Amino acid sequence: MLIFKAVGGRADQLVGEIDLAFEWRQKSRMRTAIARGARAGEAVGFDLPRGTVLRDGDLICTDSGEALRVHAAPEELIHITASSAIALARIAYHLGNRHVPVQVGDGWLRLQYDHVLEGMVRGLGGVIDMVDESFDPEGGAYSGGVHAHSHGHSHGHSHGHDHDHDHDHDHVHDHVHDPHAAPVRAAGQHTDARHSPRIHDFMTDPLKR
Repeated sequence: MLIFKAVGGRADQLVGEIDLAFEWRQKSRMRTAIARGARAGEAVGFDLPRGTVLRDGDLICTDSGEALRVHAAPEELIHITASSAIALARIAYHLGNRHVPVQVGDGWLRLQYDHVLEGMVRGLGGVIDMVDESFDPEGGAYSGGVHAHSHGHSHGHSHGHDHDHDHDHDHVHDHVHDPHAAPVRAAGQHTDARHSPRIHDFMTDPLKR
């Protein structure tokens, strides 16, 4: 099984492409399968440096140079606009106080769906539309880690805390990304069945060399 260990690589060594939602682009260790390309369907593993957050179009590579291109999969997002720049800045301030990953555009904000945050934004005068787009949130001003464009974990309310298990335990868990599994939905939480794979198994250090 190919194990991708670093961000970067050469396009002429490309073995395929994969689509991952933001939740999965924050995982340093997981198993999945190549979606498209010369080796489509082949099982692969990620063993990336801790704190890695992948952006749309990034290449990751194995020790021997094989490269995989990562695309940001569309997901259900709250698209926020407001009647004035001040109103939008106020909304951004309150979202920032909750450590919510937010994508910033020209006159708009986007975040992953959360019914609690949706209510807060409406209460602050925000205008909300639901969109199905890739999610590319801002990085923290003091972000560390490798290629980190956002927090190493997400503090979104409905989405819960998404901690990398590598940091918290003496043993290492491998997240299994199953693009065909049915999504898990909490009460009152929306999901996109196409791009919300379920973590259906945890195994101790299956990528051990």
